Amino acid sequence: MSSPPSPLAPPQPAHPANTNLAHLNPLPKSVFTLPQTAQLEALYTIIRDKETSRGDFLFYSDRIIRLLVEEGLNHLPVVKRTVETPTGAIYEGVGFEGKICGVSILRAGEAMEAGLREVCRSVRIGKILIQRDEETALPKLFYSKFPQDIASRYVLLLDPMLATGGSAMKAVEVLIEHGVPEERIIFINLIASPEGLTTFCAKYPQLKVITGWIDQGLNEKAYIIPGLGDFGERRYCT
Repeated sequence: MSSPPSPLAPPQPAHPANTNLAHLNPLPKSVFTLPQTAQLEALYTIIRDKETSRGDFLFYSDRIIRLLVEEGLNHLPVVKRTVETPTGAIYEGVGFEGKICGVSILRAGEAMEAGLREVCRSVRIGKILIQRDEETALPKLFYSKFPQDIASRYVLLLDPMLATGGSAMKAVEVLIEHGVPEERIIFINLIASPEGLTTFCAKYPQLKVITGWIDQGLNEKAYIIPGLGDFGERRYCT
C-alpha cells in the first residue's frame, strides 16, 4: 500500500480584503480554503444579502456546499488501483482507502447532508445535537446517533458556521469518545471566524478544516461579521 499523497497548500484569497487573517498569521496548516475566485465571491455575496429569497439562498448555498464536500474528499487518503478500460487498455489510477461517514451538527448541519449524498453514493450519516447549557453557558450534548462502525470510518463533520468553535469542539470530543481518531475527522463549513479557527485548531491540531470563507471576526454577541445571519433560520424560515 502506497503512502497517501500530501495535500496541497491552502489557496490564498484572490482579494486580501475578503478575509481578515490578523488572528491567523500564519494560517494554521490544518486549515484549507476553497480557491477564493470571483465566482465564489459572487455566490457568497448572494447568500449574504438579507434581501435574497429563500429559494435563491437554498440554491446558491447548496452550490457552495457541494464545492466544499468535493474539497473535503480531496483530503481523504487514496491507494493505487488498476482497471481495464473499454478499449482494453490498462489504467493505473487510485481509489479511496477507507469508508466515510458524514456527521451533521443539528440543525443547520443537516442542510449539508444532501450535498454529501449527491457525490457519495449510499454514504452513512450520523447526527449530533449540541446546545448551550443555560446554567454553565457551555456546549452540552443532547443527542447523538452514529453508525456502529464509525470508529473505522473517515468522518466528514458538517456545520455551516464556525463562530466561537464551542459546538464544533464538543462534537469532535464526542466523536473521539466513540473511537474516531482525531486525524480521521475533516470539519467542513461555509464561513469561519478567525477566533473560532484559532481556538479550534489549537485544541485539535491533527484535524483538518475545510472552509469556504474566513470572515473578519466576531462582534460583541459572538456573531460572525459580516456573516450571513443565522444559517438555520434562513434555510428553514424559522
